[in-house]
Amino acid sequence: MTNSILSAIHWNVSPEIFSIGSFEVRYYTLCFLLAFVSSYFLMLRIFQRENKSQELLDQLSIYIFIGTLLGARLGHCLFYEFDYYKDHPLEMILPYTYVNGKFTLTGFHGLASHGGAIGILAGIFLFCRKTKTDFLWLTDRLVIVIPLAGAFVRIGNFFNSEIIGLPSDLPWAVVFERVDQIPRHPAQLYEALSYVLIFVLLWNIYHKKPALKPGFIFGLFLILLFGARFVLEFVKENQEAFEDGMTYNMGQLLSLPFVAVGIYLLFRPAKKTA
Repeated sequence: MTNSILSAIHWNVSPEIFSIGSFEVRYYTLCFLLAFVSSYFLMLRIFQRENKSQELLDQLSIYIFIGTLLGARLGHCLFYEFDYYKDHPLEMILPYTYVNGKFTLTGFHGLASHGGAIGILAGIFLFCRKTKTDFLWLTDRLVIVIPLAGAFVRIGNFFNSEIIGLPSDLPWAVVFERVDQIPRHPAQLYEALSYVLIFVLLWNIYHKKPALKPGFIFGLFLILLFGARFVLEFVKENQEAFEDGMTYNMGQLLSLPFVAVGIYLLFRPAKKTA
């Protein structure tokens, strides 16, 4: 183990880029913003290619932003720390805690990607309902850029030294010194790389296969992204203690329904046109 520690990559970068008093800017925040900015400009290219207005994309962006934040936050509270938040429901959406008659600003701690996915789908549904946009048409295009956004978020997790991997003696193992002195799989980077590859694949399919049936790209996205998430969970530490006794952790269990929907969309018969 000593030789492994010496040969491993040591990571001890502060999560903060800079702070002024109680105000701080973190790498995770920067990565989160890059996720939305990159997604917006890529979607703008797609909308222009499809002769859709930028105003429509601007409306969609608001729905996606709100859906992502609310879904990711509520997903964490309900899927991973329900025992706590069922007794502190306001802390799910308000950045403070109330203890001994005193309000203390805590910020938000905990976002769940599966909850974010549900929130995005809910936002898309509401948007499509309001604007009379076809749901599968939109999801087939939106899911092309989501993996790239997810890659930025996982890089942010790497800067935070969170969602770490299991112990490893591989040459690229990383010692997250803010956590412990054990060489570990850089699981965040594995996930980020897999998401980039999924983005490249979907981007090329969209541009080279224009006649695919509605829902095909959406279904392929669900299978690839959540399939990758299921596999990579095997090299990641469990996020909560209750997962330690489970054969498959919460992230894997939550991935299965998404994969199942993806398989259905991919292999369902195409509707016949008159």
